[in-house]
Amino acid sequence: MDLDTARGRISEVDRRLVELLNERARLSLNVGAAKRRTLQEQGDDGVPEVYVPGQEKRVFEKVRGLNQGPLSGESVCAIYREIMSASISLQSEVSVGYLGPPGTFSHQAAMQRFGDSLAYVPYAKIEDVIAAAAKEEVTYGLVPIENSTFGAVMQTLDAFVGQPSVKIRAEVYLPVTQSLLSRYQLSAIRKVYSHPQAFGQSRPWLDQHLPHAARVEVSSTAKAAELAAAENYTAAISSEVCAALYHLDV
Repeated sequence: MDLDTARGRISEVDRRLVELLNERARLSLNVGAAKRRTLQEQGDDGVPEVYVPGQEKRVFEKVRGLNQGPLSGESVCAIYREIMSASISLQSEVSVGYLGPPGTFSHQAAMQRFGDSLAYVPYAKIEDVIAAAAKEEVTYGLVPIENSTFGAVMQTLDAFVGQPSVKIRAEVYLPVTQSLLSRYQLSAIRKVYSHPQAFGQSRPWLDQHLPHAARVEVSSTAKAAELAAAENYTAAISSEVCAALYHLDV
């Protein structure tokens, strides 16, 4: 197949894909309408659930089974994550609270779970996220509950005790990779910002490579990147996502 023919075939496939995506979206709207009718028949004036983790899992398992390549199963599921995210946003106004600011691992985990089509609301503290969910200021909240280095996140567990109406609906596993972000060479760095847990995970590296730099704890790794971008001769232990957000070098 020559280049022009291949590009022509791709254009035709794209046209069909757009048609099918919109057909799927219309069917998704029909599902939402059916859910609302069922609630009304039951005398319930509430809003139907648009995010059902079990159904999401079944969809992912189904498309993995249907996939015959060359796309990987992970790639197909990533595509479907965004398709379902767009469908959810059509059915209802869904917002997700997370431990901010933008760029935190909680933000990344929320995006991994819900996709790019929903509204994301950052909060300064874990208890604020859970309180917002309890007050229905947001539809869902995503907070860290455990990590493999330090175990349970006690602030989260304590906050749940204070908000018994908030229930855990699903969990997200997010591999965490920390990086040193800065605008300066290693030899010029005098101060490093990060979250206490990130410092704990990177302590051996810092002891070896930046033993004399001051270590300043802040509320999140994203906040650390924000400060490192604003101050001279500083760095942050944070994520590569934050490097892009705050224009820092890894």
